[in-house]
Formats: sequence, C-alpha cells, structure tokens
Amino acid sequence: MKYNKTKNLNIENKKAHWENVFATKAETEVSWFQSYPKTSIEFLELFNLPLDANIIDVGGGDSHFIDALLEKGYTNVYVLDISANAIERAKARLGKNANKVKWIVSDITEFEPTIKFDFWHDRAAFHFLTDDEKIYKYVAIAENAIHKDGYLILGTFSENGPTKCSGLEIKQYNKASMSARFEVDFNRIKCITEDHVTPFNTIQNFVFCSFQKK
Repeated sequence: MKYNKTKNLNIENKKAHWENVFATKAETEVSWFQSYPKTSIEFLELFNLPLDANIIDVGGGDSHFIDALLEKGYTNVYVLDISANAIERAKARLGKNANKVKWIVSDITEFEPTIKFDFWHDRAAFHFLTDDEKIYKYVAIAENAIHKDGYLILGTFSENGPTKCSGLEIKQYNKASMSARFEVDFNRIKCITEDHVTPFNTIQNFVFCSFQKK
C-alpha cells in the first residue's frame, strides 16, 4: 500500500507540473513547438493507412499533429495527455473540429486502452520515463494496444540532444537502444535523426524510429 501511495503521488506531482506548464506558457514559449509536424507526417505517409484507421497521439498535448490528421481526413483520431490544460488549449484552437477527436486525460503509464490502434505516435513523451518500471509499463501498454501489423512511431532526444526538458530529466536514446526496448513484439522499419529548431533558435537533436507490430 505504501508503494501505491508513493506511485500515485509521483503521478500527481508530474500532472501538476504539466498543468502549470500549459497554464502559464504560450505554445511558442515551449521548446517542442512545431507549426507543422513534418517528420511525423512523413512517417504517417509511409504506411498508406485508410482514413478510418485508429490513430493515437501519445503525449499529444496541444501539438499540431492532430490538426494535420484532421486535414488529411482521418476520422478515428485520439489524443492522450496527462495535462487537461493542454487538451483544452488544443480544443480551443480546433474549434468545432475538436468534436472529431477522442480526448484522453491520463498518464500514459496508467492508460487502459479499450480499442486497438493501427498507428501509435509519440513525439517527446517516452523520453520523460526515466526508470525501468515505467519504461516497461509503457512498452507493455503499447504491445497490447497496437493491432498486429500496426505501427509505432517514436521520437525522443538522441544522445546528442538535451538531457533535460521543461526542467525534468529525460532519457536519451539512439537507434540501437530504442530498438532494444521494443524488439520483443515489434520489427524496426526505419530510424532517422533530426535537428529540431526551437522557438528560441536553439537546436535539439532527436531520434525517430518506426516499428511494426509482429
């Protein structure tokens, strides 16, 4: 019981942190902002998914990835984020189009999917998991939530990227270490590295990998 209380407190602290970030900073005041998620969309377009595919953006916050999905005509799109404030900001930006999205406020390690996904997208959420227990839990959730032959696209800071983001420690990855996390149930398709230019004109190096569920 003591362990569970500690775990819940950690989640509550993390949630409070992100609620504060999205309550106090404009979208162009956070380092991860992109006006158009070019790399994520390029990965999406590799797989020629039907427009009724189940797609989830994990840690999507108020990212513009969801805008791009709706513009392309996808009809079963989900956004998960620990911050209700982030999701409310995304809803406000989308206006009536927000009704086309299924919104989920949850810590990813507490997420209990009720459907299977064809495409799981995560840019810069996974690297905030820094202990093995949370990482294993994330991987297990993804394994269970993605259809056979479905796709997982993951973007994290590379070994040449920052060691912190938004004041929090992160875990860096390279092609090999990221692949090792998912090798049991997924086949790796493609990995790239990319320099992200922040709104402050600094450079953050990312590694992106795509996988297919076995």
